[in-house]
Amino acid sequence: MQLHQSFKTLLATVVLGFGLAACGGGGSQGSSEQPASGSNAANASAASAAASDDALAKIKERGVIRIGVFGDKPPFGYVDANGKSQGFDVEIAKYLANDLLGSPDKVEFVLTEAANRVEYVRSGKVDLILANFTQTPERAEVVDFASPYMNVALGVVSPKGAPITDLSQLEGKTLLVNKGTTADAYFTKNQPNINLLKFDQNTETFDALKDGRGVALAHDNALLWAWAKENPNFEVAIGNIGPAEHIAPAVRKGDQSLLNWVNQEIAAMKQDGRMHAAYEKTLRPVYGDKEAEILTK
Repeated sequence: MQLHQSFKTLLATVVLGFGLAACGGGGSQGSSEQPASGSNAANASAASAAASDDALAKIKERGVIRIGVFGDKPPFGYVDANGKSQGFDVEIAKYLANDLLGSPDKVEFVLTEAANRVEYVRSGKVDLILANFTQTPERAEVVDFASPYMNVALGVVSPKGAPITDLSQLEGKTLLVNKGTTADAYFTKNQPNINLLKFDQNTETFDALKDGRGVALAHDNALLWAWAKENPNFEVAIGNIGPAEHIAPAVRKGDQSLLNWVNQEIAAMKQDGRMHAAYEKTLRPVYGDKEAEILTK
């Protein structure tokens, strides 16, 4: 009787093992998952590996959050005369550090250029990018965007004595852009008859405009309005090009815990007035009453 019962138990175990194998494994994977193939498999594996790391817990353990910001793009991110990071994105970063780690000083500002933003996130050099980062489908394939906090479109700034009021005036001429920006991507794709001169840093690009190395400069319109206010010999004669877009924080692909937390924080800042306070402190001197136009709701 005992031998017969043992045989039945063994048989049931074997059958169960074959059943699990046919379903692709047991445990939490279940039978509904389908194997990926080719590059999709690699992407899924990479995202899964990243997601397995609790990014939020690691930041808490480290005691500091590393946030990428610009160092030369006032009023959004810049370094002041005392070597301190300032600007709208910097204010948001301080709110995040305070809520997560108990102090606005527990943030390490990592200065980035436009072309480096994606790589800094993907390599883990920063936990989060707040460097006036426009949300695009192409970028969303390699980083995870949180909820947007600003509206933006492209614009063109040019000398008041020789204003560019229509894109047709740029054909065969030199337009200045920053590498890796939406302006770079837009004009490369849609305006092949315009010669692009590209720079890494904002200061280089705007200096080139002042030096006459290009007839105009294309960038986010909000930045151009701010720059033209400080440089009255230039004007943003074309204020909106292409579709309206959004500025949003970005984290490494698969860092779900951090992404969820940042989404909650952005929503809270909009709700409790901190986003408005950041606007009042850093952007109102430049944009005045354009808050409703610039900030997302």
